[in-house]
Amino acid sequence: MSRIPPLPRPPRPVLIGGVLALGLGGLSLGWILLFGPLGGEIAQGTSVQGVDIGGLSAEEAEDRLSVELADSWAAPLPVLLGGEQTERHAVEPATAGLRVDVGATVAQADRPGLLRRLFGAGGGELEPVVTQDTAAARTGLTALANSWQSAVQEGAVAFVDGEVEVTEPEAGIVLDVTGSLAPLRDAYPFDTDAGPVRLPVWQAEPRTDRREVDRAVAEFAEPAMSGPVTLTAGDRGIPIPPAVIGDHLALTADQLGTLRPELDGEGLAGDERLAEAFAAAAVEPVEGTLRLDGDRVVFDEPGEPGSQVAPEAVGEAVLPLLTRVGDAARTGPVDTEPVEPTLSRDTYRELGLVEEMSSFTVEFEPADYRTTNIGRAAELIDGSLVLPDDTWSFNDRVGERTEENGFVEGVIILDDRYQRAQGGGVSAVATTVYNAIFFAGVKPLEHGAHSFYIERYPEGREATVAWGSLDLSFLNDSGNAVYILADATDTSVTVTFLGTRKYDQVRADTGPRENVREPETRRGEGEDCVPQPPLEGFDVEVQRVFVDDGEEVGRESYTTSYVPRDEILCPVTASGSVSAREAEPDPAPAQDPRLPGGGWPWWYGGPAY
Repeated sequence: MSRIPPLPRPPRPVLIGGVLALGLGGLSLGWILLFGPLGGEIAQGTSVQGVDIGGLSAEEAEDRLSVELADSWAAPLPVLLGGEQTERHAVEPATAGLRVDVGATVAQADRPGLLRRLFGAGGGELEPVVTQDTAAARTGLTALANSWQSAVQEGAVAFVDGEVEVTEPEAGIVLDVTGSLAPLRDAYPFDTDAGPVRLPVWQAEPRTDRREVDRAVAEFAEPAMSGPVTLTAGDRGIPIPPAVIGDHLALTADQLGTLRPELDGEGLAGDERLAEAFAAAAVEPVEGTLRLDGDRVVFDEPGEPGSQVAPEAVGEAVLPLLTRVGDAARTGPVDTEPVEPTLSRDTYRELGLVEEMSSFTVEFEPADYRTTNIGRAAELIDGSLVLPDDTWSFNDRVGERTEENGFVEGVIILDDRYQRAQGGGVSAVATTVYNAIFFAGVKPLEHGAHSFYIERYPEGREATVAWGSLDLSFLNDSGNAVYILADATDTSVTVTFLGTRKYDQVRADTGPRENVREPETRRGEGEDCVPQPPLEGFDVEVQRVFVDDGEEVGRESYTTSYVPRDEILCPVTASGSVSAREAEPDPAPAQDPRLPGGGWPWWYGGPAY
């Protein structure tokens, strides 16, 4: 019997490797049998916030949790802000930098092997793994806290309609952002059974407290509103009521909370409610005067500077007076500044006052009241300076025709008949000015003719004025200044415009009388009756024609409708003369005062106002 030769002995390294492989394989098999393979099923009975993930793979578990707990994890956290009055608010998880790490949460789950499952190994409730981005949380909570916190209410003192109004100081509640991070993280995801999370706050005290408010009211605010302050400029006073002062006055807290007064002097000086008082305290400059030397405009007499309150000095003058009590103590001077005349030897040519633009004369029969009133109106008009784009007004320049203003009683037209009133005869000046406006080529703004025609005036180119109801005005649209010369004698008044002509020529084309209407005869009554001669009424059109370089460049139409001037016969007075006439008694009967040959005495057609 033959022997089988022994097998060759394997090399030592191979032998060792085989032993290791067998050992590792055994260990792996044992691990799998005990604990399960990597990536195996999650132990039965495993849940997160009540959501069962047992028997699922890790990926399947993450998907289920992300879907079923999405609303819960996104739900805002109810919080309470502490203080005397607790306030309930809510915080979004993203605002607090909070989120659930689903992967880390699932990774906590037990995944048992075959043998452990056979022996009943199972899972349990897992806590969600929460992460917090603290930088994002600080940013979000800080922004949110601005809308939550009850800001500090600083004590304040204000002035309303001349009265002192106080705002009481109150402490504020401010969220402690850093201290809120941990409580919010610990409470997330929110458990409805746990109730709201109370966040830490700190109380901020006002810098301007009750004591400072009381001091400011007693020492400054109440004295400031105790009465008007009066500024003096020369011999003129400017009263400033508390209500006006209060609109430009404030008590402002500095960095330490001390209330200090601040007065807007510029705003106070420009307040429209004080404009009239400041204007009354101003001294108007006396403008230089011009005259005509032949065809040349020459400077005649220099003017004088005026003065006005310096706006920048108003605040400095008023503020020290506010803490004083009593009229005398609350009165003080304010600085003024000079106001130079606009018209001077150096400026009149720059203003374009280089030539005669127009001139017109109206003649009248002499009478004391005419001489006085026409002369006074001419005196007031003479020297008027109208700058480019400014408006000139007869009533503003001449003023009310009163005895105090230098006017006397005369004959006017009222209710389509002659009557007596203060300032009669001034219509002669108004008509003269109107014609100067007409031929200067500037723009008439307001103008009214007499109700019936007066023979001494050009048809359709005459004007009357009435204080408070009818003015004569024009806009200086010539592009340069206009200077008005006015001069009156006992029998005439002349008005001349100086400036720079807009046109080579302005002429008037007067049409025929149309729609003629006959007058009636009436009998007047009483001692104040003023006789009136008859004259037909009619319509007339006047064209203002503008000419440059021999060519017509424009035309304007003005239509005037005159009512008939009824004849009024006055009764004979006890002395046998006609009442209210302005001349010696006429030998003709009062009922028919016409002169031999059918004419009318000059006084009978006396001028309208």
